[in-house]
Amino acid sequence: MTKTRYSRILLKLSGEALAGDQQFGIEPEAIGQFAKEIAEVAATGLQIALVIGGGNIFRGMAASAKGMDRAQGDYMGMLATVMNALAVQDALEKNGCDTRVMTALSMADVAEPYIRRRALRHMDKGRVVICAAGTGNPYFTTDSAAALRALELKCDAIFKATKVDGVYDKDPVKFDDAVKYETVSYMETLEKRLGVMDSTAISMARDNNLPIIVFNLHKEGNIRRAANGETIGTIVQGD
Repeated sequence: MTKTRYSRILLKLSGEALAGDQQFGIEPEAIGQFAKEIAEVAATGLQIALVIGGGNIFRGMAASAKGMDRAQGDYMGMLATVMNALAVQDALEKNGCDTRVMTALSMADVAEPYIRRRALRHMDKGRVVICAAGTGNPYFTTDSAAALRALELKCDAIFKATKVDGVYDKDPVKFDDAVKYETVSYMETLEKRLGVMDSTAISMARDNNLPIIVFNLHKEGNIRRAANGETIGTIVQGD
């Protein structure tokens, strides 16, 4: 494969992507499909960091709405992201991709602690770094963790892989007349609450001029196309 447009990216995956057609849990076949593509793109020399949500296993905010302490629920959600990270690590390594899982919460028996300089060193050596346990703090989503890690690791862009093919002015599943944006500004994303990522993540990206490319994970080849700079999905960029 030819060299990609970007040199280093942060790929944000939802936990739901790991569930496949199931409502919850981990579906190895679903993980295997996108792990193969990630491994192929990594083989071109593109340096990749991953942040994965935990919504397929546990959502702290949902538990909080039902009476659980929010901080306690968020810590449980962080542990769910570690489980997802280990599942993705297994799938990537079965595709010949060298990986490291690094966690914001200490759990040395299953993963390395997240240390920025060590993560950069792994990426320089061609390893895919899977950043788990969010930021390590409650009240911050994995979207915020993705923006934070992307900036810390000097990534060229955030790739937000979702179940839809870009950003729309309204939910395309519910509204047939929903209009897709090819490009949209950070400020418009915030003002119209377009749901790309949470407001903290968008604000961090805006303040540091970090583009966010939103595309459909389930269309084969989209990760490669995005890495090559092809026009797919929606780009969230400068105001």
